[in-house]
Amino acid sequence: MALQHALRTLSQARSRCVPRHSWPLAEPHRARGISTTYLNKVAEGEERWERRAERIQNGEVRHVWDILDERGYIKDVAGNPERIKEIMRIKRIGAYVGVDPTADSMHIGHLIPFMPLFWMWFHGYPAVTLLGGATARIGDPTGRLTSREHMSNSDISKNVTKLHFQLSRLWRNVISLRDKYGYESDWAAKRHLLNNNMWLQGLSVYDFTKRLARQTRIGPMLARDTQRKMSEGDGMSLGEFMYPLFQGWDFWHMYNKLGIQMQIGGSDQFGNIVAGIDALKTIRESEEAPFARMPTEWQHEPVGFTVPLLTDSAGAKFGKSAGNAVWLDEFKTSPFELYGYFMRRSDEEVETLLKLFTFMPLSKIQEVLVQHREDPAKRAAQHTLAFEVLSLVHGSQRALQEAQQHKFRFGGELPHVVNEPTAESGIVTPNNAPRSDIELPRSVMKLSPAKLLFATGLASSNADGQRLVTQQGAYVAAQPGQSRGLVPGNLAWTPMKMWFPEETAKFLIDDRILILRKGKHNVRIVELVSDEQWEASGKFYPGQPYTGVVRRMKQQLMKEVGENGEELTPSQMKRALKVTQPLKVANNPDIELPNKQEMRERAKERKGASKPRA
Repeated sequence: MALQHALRTLSQARSRCVPRHSWPLAEPHRARGISTTYLNKVAEGEERWERRAERIQNGEVRHVWDILDERGYIKDVAGNPERIKEIMRIKRIGAYVGVDPTADSMHIGHLIPFMPLFWMWFHGYPAVTLLGGATARIGDPTGRLTSREHMSNSDISKNVTKLHFQLSRLWRNVISLRDKYGYESDWAAKRHLLNNNMWLQGLSVYDFTKRLARQTRIGPMLARDTQRKMSEGDGMSLGEFMYPLFQGWDFWHMYNKLGIQMQIGGSDQFGNIVAGIDALKTIRESEEAPFARMPTEWQHEPVGFTVPLLTDSAGAKFGKSAGNAVWLDEFKTSPFELYGYFMRRSDEEVETLLKLFTFMPLSKIQEVLVQHREDPAKRAAQHTLAFEVLSLVHGSQRALQEAQQHKFRFGGELPHVVNEPTAESGIVTPNNAPRSDIELPRSVMKLSPAKLLFATGLASSNADGQRLVTQQGAYVAAQPGQSRGLVPGNLAWTPMKMWFPEETAKFLIDDRILILRKGKHNVRIVELVSDEQWEASGKFYPGQPYTGVVRRMKQQLMKEVGENGEELTPSQMKRALKVTQPLKVANNPDIELPNKQEMRERAKERKGASKPRA
């Protein structure tokens, strides 16, 4: 309607200023159409859901809420459980789980609220994993006596990047596990990975106050989780006090745009979920335009629930602040250590963990437990638990490798594995991507884009880097299409071009972080250090001046010969370099070079092999 009004106003203005006979000829207005294929898909999806609702009502299919409750996911419910069940039966409501990038990795405690979300997605419900790029700058005060430390823009950008690709990897592995356990793919069950910085960075104070803050009472907010921090802690800032309102705005945005009607979180998030539901209702009722008002009947009510928290042996919540986190990042907690953590779980808790952390049917879990009780020393239940968790976090191939390392200790048959390319194949996937965060000297900012890609390992040579830049196959984290840095809390990409070396400095975050990407999963978060610090470390990057293979070999040979009090003539040095075959170490700077005695023996072998036969 607004578009039609604008066109009508423009038409009236033109008719007043320009004679009708002098108007330029133009094509008639074409409304954007919707394809018949899409409409058919929507109709088929609605028909499938109606048939499913009838089968649930007739007892032919189990309700997904009962499945979640049976596996122990539902702790506290924001709403009436029976009404929630009916809403979920008749509507394909969406659900979401949010995580703030306050660290550069998630830990195993984050997996529990994600599991019921994945279960709902398996059964046809839309699912959203939300990254709090904006709310991380405020900090959730829930369960804390002290405020979170202020995070720099570069730290937030680094954390957002790493968690984004960590969530992408989780989704990829969930798809494989869905196929493994025989759940059908449903076109209508959409999945999204979003960042709340997309809408909160453009939210004005006026809109926030008019739609939400004006209608919110202080009393109920003080009665939730703020009193202890205000009385026993270091107080509460206005931003921390309003954190639940911003989380509620997230809920409203996804409710309005994607039909997300349910929020899932840890048990410590119950107050925020209730506040988010109240905020959503407030924003929905404060809509002034009649045509934009949304229905408020019971089947459209926002709901939510919490899952139990995962605690350590002392009963403390897992997390970065507590210092007891078991990380999902393989460079912070190795897959072997993660496997070992679940192998050490006691027999009393393994059944609960199998229900919480796996997609195995309950009947299959009981079979594993029966097998475990027959010979507890083999720890078959823990073996299965560890394998399933690693399949979710690092992929089935990596889980198989760790299972093979433990097989000689625990026995048993290895589970079914979905094959995927290995690291040796050169195909980069979320499960075999190399380390993303690296250090380089500040002098690399004087390199051309092609040489910079080579230095970070995204290109195999300067020529390969040149090809990537020419074909716009490499990207830098920045505002799309603009020569400016990344908006804090956001993650957007701009193709790299053949700009001057000095132009790359425009994309630095806090003058120390540069984020590059090639393909979908190959990312480098480059932290710049001083050239003196880099030189003291003894490391070097691909293409670094004066660190070529031949030069390094010469330096090592001269060092070894000098330690023995000897000298090499130029001809002897030349022969020695031929013997070491530098091409074999060109791409492996860590390879050990042969000593002088080995070089003499190889030279003799080579001389004997070159003699002609009698």
